[in-house]
Amino acid sequence: MSTGFVCDERYFWWDTRSAGLFMPSHIDNFVEPFEHIESASSKRRMRNLLEISGMLKQLTPIEPRFATVEELARVHDQAHIDRMRELSEGNGGDAGELTPFAPGGYEIARLAAGGTLAAIEAVMDGTVDNAYALVRPPGHHAEKDRGRGFCMFGNCAVGARHAQEALGLKRVAIVDWDVHHGNGSQWLFYDDPSVLTISLHQDRNFPPDSGFVNETGTGAGEGANLNVPLPAGSGTGAYIAAFERVVAPALRRFQPELTIVASGLDASVYDPLARQMMTSDGYRELTRIIMDVANEVGGKVVVSHEGGYSPVYVAFCGLAVVETLAGVRTIEDPYLEMSAGMGGQELQPHQDAAIKESEALVGNVPTP
Repeated sequence: MSTGFVCDERYFWWDTRSAGLFMPSHIDNFVEPFEHIESASSKRRMRNLLEISGMLKQLTPIEPRFATVEELARVHDQAHIDRMRELSEGNGGDAGELTPFAPGGYEIARLAAGGTLAAIEAVMDGTVDNAYALVRPPGHHAEKDRGRGFCMFGNCAVGARHAQEALGLKRVAIVDWDVHHGNGSQWLFYDDPSVLTISLHQDRNFPPDSGFVNETGTGAGEGANLNVPLPAGSGTGAYIAAFERVVAPALRRFQPELTIVASGLDASVYDPLARQMMTSDGYRELTRIIMDVANEVGGKVVVSHEGGYSPVYVAFCGLAVVETLAGVRTIEDPYLEMSAGMGGQELQPHQDAAIKESEALVGNVPTP
């Protein structure tokens, strides 16, 4: 397989300022300044591991570009775009909710969305077979009129609409395995039957008021949104079961020409912002399932980076995803034996019950 790779030093320069974990630091609320949890560390270390493992030289570089205002406006209000530019040209600010950024952040966010677009373009024109876009800031929480949860613009959502309006695709799927609910992608396409959105996430983590099983779309889009809210403590057994019983059958039914994976790597066993137990081998298997289904239905796969906050383990989970896309193996994950051996990795009865609720809705997914 020929696998493209998008990365740019400027992604690591997205500045989230200081915080206590993710809470703005201020003497009045007793939060001492510290490095914001959404820092460049995990993404830079993933890129470094790709190089040191020898994986990077086996990938095809894809140059990112800036998403245009017109491309962003396909899914975002013009007022939101204008406000982000104005704040960026000043002293920065907050894109909406828990999304601080420094001067220049608007341009970097445009480059993140544009990096996802460049990956999609390279895959769809046959330059590469598939691609991984290691972009930052993430995007899946960004809504039509505001940023949320470290996200300014919806990278995957902008990419899905670009694939349709600029590249002529009819059916696009977004599969979001970030541990937090892909609320932005869900609500941006909630009434649209041409974009299937599927989110696997820790139940009521963030945002705590969305991502429920009964959120299945509205109007013409009814059935085109699936949520799999997994209980805290879910390991590779639960995630693989959810993919085999919900994600794969839904994709086979929908038959997307392009599947965009919102690749948050924060469901890992070592992540500080969640309580799930995924391993690098777990992500390897999820990627394999996505690729197998894409091959069955004649579609393409692009993976766009989202969250992931373990500065050490994100790199090994990301490497596993990229290796699977490329069909090669390089190094062994030194943390795998310990993490895979932790109790509760197998599918548990209460997790099975949660998956069954989502599984019952697959038959409502629109067909071509």
